Amino acid sequence: MPQKILVTGGGGYIGSHCVVELIEAGYHPVVIDNFSNAVREGDVPESLRRIEKFLNTQIEFHELDLLDKPGLEKIFKKHSFYAVMHFAGLKAVGESVEQPLRYYRVNLTGTINLLEVMQSHGVRNLVFSSSATVYGDPQKLPIDEQHPVGGCTNPYGKTKYFIEEMIRDQCTAEKDWNAVLLRYFNPIGAHISGQIGEDPQGIPNNLLPYVAQVAIGRRKHLNVFGNDYSTPDGTGVRDYIHVVDLAKGHIAAVRKLKDNCGCKVYNLGTGTGYSVLQMVNAMEKASGQKIAYQIAPRRSGDVASCYADPTLAEKELAWKAEYGLERMCEDLWRWQSQNPTGFSNGTQP
Repeated sequence: MPQKILVTGGGGYIGSHCVVELIEAGYHPVVIDNFSNAVREGDVPESLRRIEKFLNTQIEFHELDLLDKPGLEKIFKKHSFYAVMHFAGLKAVGESVEQPLRYYRVNLTGTINLLEVMQSHGVRNLVFSSSATVYGDPQKLPIDEQHPVGGCTNPYGKTKYFIEEMIRDQCTAEKDWNAVLLRYFNPIGAHISGQIGEDPQGIPNNLLPYVAQVAIGRRKHLNVFGNDYSTPDGTGVRDYIHVVDLAKGHIAAVRKLKDNCGCKVYNLGTGTGYSVLQMVNAMEKASGQKIAYQIAPRRSGDVASCYADPTLAEKELAWKAEYGLERMCEDLWRWQSQNPTGFSNGTQP
């Protein structure tokens, strides 16, 4: 029997790409999502409906919010899970600054509920979707896993940091727990089918979806927040990683759990930083469209440069990002051009 993996937030951008990789690696994902970052098609997320089609499979899905602890108990009673992949949570940096209590309630309480239900049902293996935001303003580059954490510049980053600490404490308290905390850098791109990708609800918070929407004509121009950073062209530098590479990192993390690894932390990035303007140029090339932009003031909470040292993941997980910038932009443009308004096209694939 394939091992069952509970995927929280599996209808969203990263979760859905991980569902694809889990199925292809021979696992049996069971997905829960509350549709806060997923587009509904009937009773299921449209992302999962499309995966079922292009992989010719069926995916078990439950509409559930992690704040609904009795609902969570029901799912754990029904299934015997080998591990949990935890993506569910609110994730917009700017919004977290405006609504800190909402972010703490949803992200922290939801995770506490999940950990308590795992504990009571004897599920001891966890892969957690963390973030490079836990490093705050980088003290040195590239950032390795030994870099100090906790000096987060926004409540979203703090929730990721607090959750890491909760998981770490739980692994210390109960020695049979194993957890892999994956600190993502900047996931972009889409599945090569063009069927699933990032579909931000409302105004995109991340650079690349916004650039793609300018290229497709949904938005007039891009605001570049700050051009006076101490970077080669003055715009912010980030480590962009293909979402499929990121998803493959999660499969490597699930395999790592078999070693009774205790609590482990890995960066998932490429180790290369690109500036905002370099990304704009790369997307112009991939799309063949001119991308209008204007310089705007810096955003609070943004750092000048942030890129990973991904050596540890390569050494201990045997994982390495394969796809370069050109491929990331090509795949993103395929998704965007086939789905000009995201999942709610009105045109079914």
